[in-house]
Amino acid sequence: MPYELFLALRYLRSRRKRRLARVTSLVALLGIGIGVSTLIVALALANGFRDEMREKILRGTAHVNVMRADGRPISDYQNLSARIKRIPGVTSAAATSYDGAMLVGSGGVAYAVLRGLDRDSEQALNEVKDSVIEGSVAAIVEGKSKAEDLPSVLIGSELATRTGVRVGKIAQIISANTNSGPVNPVKRNVHVAGILRSGLFEYDSTWIYLPLDVASEFSGVPQSASVISLQLEDIYAARRVAANIRASLGNSYTTVDWEEANRPLFNALALERRMGLFIIALIILIATLNITSTLILVVVERRRDIGILRAIGADSKSIRAIFMIEGAIIGALGAVLGVLLGIVACLVGNRYQLVSLPAEVYSITNVPFHPQADDVLLAALVAFLLSWTATIYPARAAARVRPAEMLRDAD
Repeated sequence: MPYELFLALRYLRSRRKRRLARVTSLVALLGIGIGVSTLIVALALANGFRDEMREKILRGTAHVNVMRADGRPISDYQNLSARIKRIPGVTSAAATSYDGAMLVGSGGVAYAVLRGLDRDSEQALNEVKDSVIEGSVAAIVEGKSKAEDLPSVLIGSELATRTGVRVGKIAQIISANTNSGPVNPVKRNVHVAGILRSGLFEYDSTWIYLPLDVASEFSGVPQSASVISLQLEDIYAARRVAANIRASLGNSYTTVDWEEANRPLFNALALERRMGLFIIALIILIATLNITSTLILVVVERRRDIGILRAIGADSKSIRAIFMIEGAIIGALGAVLGVLLGIVACLVGNRYQLVSLPAEVYSITNVPFHPQADDVLLAALVAFLLSWTATIYPARAAARVRPAEMLRDAD
């Protein structure tokens, strides 16, 4: 074992005349540990919020949407869907529509978005089926309620609560038809076949799912769709696949991928993540300054030892190494402690769902902790590097003093 490492470890374990230095070392270690654990928890929380938002958004929307460049409805959507399916990277293509409307229930009136479902698309029906919490999606496939001979719809849970709508009841949809000239309101009673909850407040509070042919009647252009929704093999290849689709279909059609549609949200989350990393790194930096104080105290207490080492031939490099190793050990122990505390805090947070949010503000009700290996390593590395940097000044100060002066002034 190099004598520099041996002396650094001995100075850390020594109890004689070092109560103040030991307390300062303990404070530094705890400060670094708390800072690292806070950084890990903050990054895990940011990852969880981003992943949860992405999952909820992609559960209710497509990876890529294809629409006419002029904004008009797509009449021949069956052939267009079949053509798009042949493009590499596309796993499914289903026609859908989005139209604004008002839902009138026994408890009130609320704005809604009519989402048309292609009954021939098993992929689209399965996605909705996973969100149904009451009732069944089977009525959408049948098209009409057998009891009432009315179109069947699925309604978001928050929208149903707001309007007082229940499964099996009758509601009224009022839509403003603007595709055939002047505004011509369309009123139609519908049968509520089910209630669904996607987990994203914006969807659950506005969306109404109904058969595509029924939705097109509200828009004024029967047997049409406004969008072709695509699912991809790789969601992160959406931009490349969208470019291939535009090249294949020509200028008559345009595309919007999920990243482009939600870019402001994810840019804001990325900025928040970077700012959180910077602020907590400053907290860790403040904690590591205690290491400087600790080593200064060690230098003062060990000035006779330093003088003896210099007198028997130890050079300035070795003296610096002793104190830098001691500070690095404190930083490493603090980083390890912080990693353990951070991971435990994330596990406890996920187990008891400690972070709950108002859905009407943040769109989701609970934020999970998603710690990632690279984030954990980054937090530990930042703490260790800052701790090592904090040793430079006291180590250089110890190496600069002449041995004769240390031996003369020592007690």
